[in-house]
Amino acid sequence: GGTCWRWASSLRQARNASNSGWSSGVRLASTSFRPLLARVFPAAAARVLGLGPTQDGDVALNTSLLSRPCAPAIRVYSGVLFDALNYSALSARARRRAHSRIAISSGLWGLVRPTDLIPGYRLSGVVSLPAVGTLASAWRGPIASEIEASNGLIVDLRSGTYAALGPIPASARSRAVSVRVLQERAGRRTVVSHLNKATKGRILRASLESDEHVTSASDLVDALRGWGYAAEFSGSSATARIDVIVTEL
Repeated sequence: GGTCWRWASSLRQARNASNSGWSSGVRLASTSFRPLLARVFPAAAARVLGLGPTQDGDVALNTSLLSRPCAPAIRVYSGVLFDALNYSALSARARRRAHSRIAISSGLWGLVRPTDLIPGYRLSGVVSLPAVGTLASAWRGPIASEIEASNGLIVDLRSGTYAALGPIPASARSRAVSVRVLQERAGRRTVVSHLNKATKGRILRASLESDEHVTSASDLVDALRGWGYAAEFSGSSATARIDVIVTEL
């Protein structure tokens, strides 16, 4: 999943709202995964999910999606960003902030909080499911509604794939800012996937441990600089963007 970090804490719990990501995700799972996978066509299922021949276990994982034990989303998701965040090592106060400020973008559940209980699954944000279509077409409306219902600054740390699942709606762009990480070498700046994710995880960690009162994109630039990052405004898109410049991991 991708991460959309919010200083605002008003995003409704996805599993509790009637039009929530949780209920929509259950419908997506029950109408798409089970008919596809329970027919014992693992090769076809793997192709749809974009999995290779060594990932049969991931196909089997999805067949029991609605009956498997669950865990907090922050424990289910893994990867470079989550490793850099190192949630288990956060202070108690930082964890409380994470629970209310972070929304994780998911191909199956839409948006989830770190403490939302979900099963493990395999579904990339670029997948197109039979009878559903692309995940972006399925999630664009519900995620936009959740974003519109929030208030306060939105700091978007999602990758392009997961940002496409729920672009920031026009009504919220004035209070949103995206963050891009660039590596600078010999005067040349480039995007490096691993470095981008690791740095975003560290930024997220710093924000949760910090007592900085950030309410605007300008405040965020100042905070980033205070945390030791070279940060500057970039581009002229509808949503403000901050570039964070790093030279090494």
